[in-house]
Amino acid sequence: MKIVTICGVGIGSSGILKVNAERVLAKLDIEADVVAADIGSLAGVADDAQVILTSAEFVEAIGQTFADVIVIQNHFDQQELTEKLQRSLG
Repeated sequence: MKIVTICGVGIGSSGILKVNAERVLAKLDIEADVVAADIGSLAGVADDAQVILTSAEFVEAIGQTFADVIVIQNHFDQQELTEKLQRSLG
């Protein structure tokens, strides 16, 4: 499974989401490759992703995708990440 975290530059909030998503996935005992990327390189990075984690401001820029796009309000809130990832991944 591949999960991509997206932000404007691919360093700040996508990096935070990556680290926190990896922590949540470890607690849920779910194996996934989590990749942080910027919105400009999304097409090349997320073409085989099952989930895209991002903030609301980038949803429209993501465009057409087969991935489940999950909007995260608080990048530091592991409870929010846990609930939304569990809902998405079943």
